[in-house]
Amino acid sequence: MMTVIKRGIAAFILLGMSAAGWVLYFANTPVHLPQSPYEFTLKHGSSLRTIARQFSAEGLIPEPWSFIMLAKALGREGGIKAGNYQLDREITPFQLLQKITKGDVSQSEIVFIEGWNFSQLRKALDGNPAIRHDTAGLSDRELLDRLAVQEENAEGLFFPETYYFSNGMSDLSVLKRAYQIMGQRLADAWLERSPNLLYSTPYEALIMASIVEKETGQSGERPMIAAVFINRLRIGMRLQTDPTVIYGLGETFDGNLHKRDLTTDNAYNTYTRAGLPPGPIAMPGWASIHAALHPSETSALYFVSKGDGTHQFSRSLAEHNQAVARYQKNLSRKKID
Repeated sequence: MMTVIKRGIAAFILLGMSAAGWVLYFANTPVHLPQSPYEFTLKHGSSLRTIARQFSAEGLIPEPWSFIMLAKALGREGGIKAGNYQLDREITPFQLLQKITKGDVSQSEIVFIEGWNFSQLRKALDGNPAIRHDTAGLSDRELLDRLAVQEENAEGLFFPETYYFSNGMSDLSVLKRAYQIMGQRLADAWLERSPNLLYSTPYEALIMASIVEKETGQSGERPMIAAVFINRLRIGMRLQTDPTVIYGLGETFDGNLHKRDLTTDNAYNTYTRAGLPPGPIAMPGWASIHAALHPSETSALYFVSKGDGTHQFSRSLAEHNQAVARYQKNLSRKKID
C-alpha cells in the first residue's frame, strides 16, 4: 500500500514538475503575431479564461490553458486591464501578461475644436467608437450632475484640446479632464489679469472669451476685439455682436441673420440687452481667454471685416461708417470680378 502511495506521490510530483517546466518554457517562448502591428481589444469585465480563449482563437497563442496557468502561477489572474493594445514585435507570453496587467494600452484621441458649442462637443463624443458612451441619453443637466459640476449651463466649461485615452474609457472621464483643464487655465489667467477690468468673476471673463472666440479667427486680433467689447461695456453701450444672437436662436437659425433676429428679444440678444449675455456661447481657446483678461490698450468702439479675415477698428461711429462703406464696396467688387 505504501508503495502505491509513494508511486502516486512521485507521479504527482513528476507531473507537477512537468507542468511547471512546460509553463516556464511557454512563458519564455515568443508568441506568433498574426500580423504586424497586431492590435487587440480587451473588453471590460472579461475573465482570464475569456481572454486566453480570445488569444488562442486569434492565433496569438497555441491554446488557452497554458496562458491561464501562467497567470495563476504568477497571481495575475485578477489584474488584467481592459483597453486597446498594440504589439509591434514578437513578445513572450510572460511579457504579454505583464503588458495587459500593467494596462500598457495604445491610445485613441478626440479633438475638441475652439469655437465649438456643447452640442457639437457631445456629437463628437457620441460619434467616437473608441469611447464608452456613458452619457448617451443623458440631458445636459444630468451629465453635469454626473460630473458634480455646479454651473447651470454646460456651455464653455470644457477646454478645447486634443485628448488621448485608452480604448473603452468612459466619455465622462474625458469630459471631467476637459472641465478640470478649463477651470485651471481660467483660474491661472484670472490671477494674472490686467487691472481695472469690468468682470466681477472668472465666469464673466469666460463669457467674454467665448464671444471673442466666435468673432475672429485671427489670434493676433483677439486682444483688440476684447478691448472693443470692454470699451462698450465701460460706457454702457450694448455689445451688439452677431454670434450671441445666433447662439440665442439655437436650431431656428437658418444660416442668415435677419433684421427681425436682431430686434427680437432673448437672453442672448446683445442688440436688445445691455451687458454680457448670461453664459458663454462656445468653447474659447487659450488665446481668447488670455485676450479677454489682457485686452489691448485702445479707445476703439467698432470693427468691421475687411473680407480677408482681419478687421478695421474705429474709434467713432463716423469712422466706422466710412470703413463699412469702403470694405462693403470692396467686397461687392470682388463678387462682380
